[in-house]
Amino acid sequence: MERPSAKGRDEPVSDADNLPVSVKRVYDPPAPEDGVRVLVDRLWPRGLSREKAAIDEWMKDIAPSPELRVWFGHRPERFAEFVAAYERELAEDPAR
Repeated sequence: MERPSAKGRDEPVSDADNLPVSVKRVYDPPAPEDGVRVLVDRLWPRGLSREKAAIDEWMKDIAPSPELRVWFGHRPERFAEFVAAYERELAEDPAR
């Protein structure tokens, strides 16, 4: 398996990779410490230009299904169940 690097080259992925991942709202301004910025969503954020988003990669194919997004509805009390359901979606479709 390979992943694109920040410079666009493919690099091998191994179980030894321990890359830090941070979650940030796409509407928050980019910061130098962000590193590679990846948007994982099927829909582009409303009212946000690509320039302001400063996204390096848009990975809409691995985003949660539309049904799961609608069910979650940004309700914090559903977050743990949302995470579990999303992980099941990813596990059930290895191509994602």
